Amino acid sequence: MSIAADSTTRLWALVAKEFWRKTRRRLRAGPAYSWRYTGRTPERVLIAPPDLRLADPQIALEIYYGRFPLSGHLVETGGQSPFLIDVPNRGWQRSLHGFRWLRHMRAAGTELAAANARALVSDWIALHGNRISGTAWEPATTAKRIIAWLQHSSVVLQGAEFAFYRSFLRSLAMQIRYLRSLAREMPDGKDRLRARVALAFAALSLPAPVSALRSATRNLAEELDRQILPDGGHISRNPMAVLEILADLLPLRHTYANQAEQPPLALINAVERMLPALRFFRHQDGSLARFNGMGATIHDRIVAILRHDETAGSPPLHATHSGYERLAMGGTTVIADTGTAPPIEVSNHAHAGCLAFEMSSGRQHYIVNAGIDTYGAADLRPLARATAAHSTVTINDTSSASFAHSQRVSGMLGSPLYAGPRSVPTQRFDKAGIHGFVARHDGYAQRFGLHHERELSLSAGGSILSGCDRILRAGKTPIKNDGRDLVTIRFHVHPDVQLFRDQKERLVLTGPDIDTWVFISPDVAAEVEESIYFAGLGGPCRSRQIVLSFKASEISEVHWQFSRTRIISRLDGERA
Repeated sequence: MSIAADSTTRLWALVAKEFWRKTRRRLRAGPAYSWRYTGRTPERVLIAPPDLRLADPQIALEIYYGRFPLSGHLVETGGQSPFLIDVPNRGWQRSLHGFRWLRHMRAAGTELAAANARALVSDWIALHGNRISGTAWEPATTAKRIIAWLQHSSVVLQGAEFAFYRSFLRSLAMQIRYLRSLAREMPDGKDRLRARVALAFAALSLPAPVSALRSATRNLAEELDRQILPDGGHISRNPMAVLEILADLLPLRHTYANQAEQPPLALINAVERMLPALRFFRHQDGSLARFNGMGATIHDRIVAILRHDETAGSPPLHATHSGYERLAMGGTTVIADTGTAPPIEVSNHAHAGCLAFEMSSGRQHYIVNAGIDTYGAADLRPLARATAAHSTVTINDTSSASFAHSQRVSGMLGSPLYAGPRSVPTQRFDKAGIHGFVARHDGYAQRFGLHHERELSLSAGGSILSGCDRILRAGKTPIKNDGRDLVTIRFHVHPDVQLFRDQKERLVLTGPDIDTWVFISPDVAAEVEESIYFAGLGGPCRSRQIVLSFKASEISEVHWQFSRTRIISRLDGERA
């Protein structure tokens, strides 16, 4: 069976599995199962776990006045309960029902904020607490809500009457039983892991038998061992997943300690591996490299997590299990994707960016990937995930991996990546004064019989980044000039960087900082084209890209170089 046929078979098997999963979920939400979620109501909340996510008292005030800024979308309720408003934005709905915004009420620290939090929780219980359906009861959203209600129970219950106190605990217990019944059947990935985290929080924060804590701990450990790779990355290969999971695991570790319970070894080990992994993906300005679903970075969020990193030091240079390499020297940082496609079950946000890289110098990014607009229009996602949106090679203007965009599939799975690179052999060649690697992927082998090999080396104290891109024919046979061998190398330039040609016709990149970089490509003439940077804090914005185009049948190896040099005034050259 061919690779493409095998991938298609796996895709449709996953569709069938998801159909069956959703059918079982509907059955479990029906009246025949609802009695299973009733039972004894806990007497009290024993402990409110900490929340490391950033909080803003101003947002609490906005919410008080009926303005809900969630998931990059502002909704004004006009005095109505937000749970009565039909908002078509699914991300906003999930954020609303996930209740993470309670942290802003806690940060406000006022009786008014506490009363508002209690009123909103009371609204949810009255409108959704006894009707298991819709976005409010999606398992992933339920897991977020359980964690948020426990973490901010002191705010919600501040000054509460006994009737509300009991109603809150009764609803919380019902949600926990519901999530426990579905956790094992949830789709693979961080949402399933978060469900296990939520159930561990519940077993620690509420009165529960020893067996419940033991079971929650065991299930959590199994999920951590399966999803967190030996180098600390996540099986989805998304840097954002590392940040999100740490934001849950660190408070959970703290809660185990506060309750004088021994956290599972898998939790301790996962945190110790993931903190260096988070530093691995950071550029010197604190932002995370834009690979496989990563968009704009909220820098303070990372700082809040890394305060707990007791192993602080130089980031590792290899993330072989996650499939990334890092070159760092003299204030220059290069991060490259050298991994195969993630498992199809967790590939809904994965990109076709094999062998793409990003380069920063000091606190300025020069070469980037387009990233994604986290809260933007879904119509732009396919563009952001394509190979052409990355600083790597495309062949015949196609991506090195395929995405499932059909309505039949997207209705069940979203848009998973399949038929991507299966083999990416990588070799480091670090030595005195040089950090480098060479890697090759087979993402184009099935369609065009071609492999892309990229060699990168950082030298001269971080002032020279040398690259070589080779197009190789499978079996070492000659590449035919059949119109199917057009190669394009792209280097996407950060929108804050100015790009112009100097008097020697070299391309010069200058940023707000003092560093200036010159690009040369002796084998192929460089052109400058328009591009889009999706990962801006304010949303997508215009940018530019350096483009090298050639036919593989005529040129099989292209060398290029970025070199840091003296400041060159724009008056010395013409704008590119």
